[in-house]
Amino acid sequence: MVVGTLRMVLFVQDAHSLKDKRRVLKGIKDRVHNKFRVSVAEVGHHDVWQTAELGFACVGNERRHVNSVLSNVVGFVESNPQVRLIDYELELI
Repeated sequence: MVVGTLRMVLFVQDAHSLKDKRRVLKGIKDRVHNKFRVSVAEVGHHDVWQTAELGFACVGNERRHVNSVLSNVVGFVESNPQVRLIDYELELI
């Protein structure tokens, strides 16, 4: 069994309140979960308007598959015009 974790720090460009930020993040979390079937949660920067930290998890039988899924998540989130990727960390266990 292979467990992959991904931590992403994002800049939410048009967030002027926590409500704006949560609206953008909810859309991202829902689309990522539906498209890639990974677990996702907001794991940091809860009270900062324009910065968000999301955590993703994926379990599979092959390292290559888990790495590919999480790499595709990075590309998908990075292509969203509402956010800018600041940093990410991908780890396979």
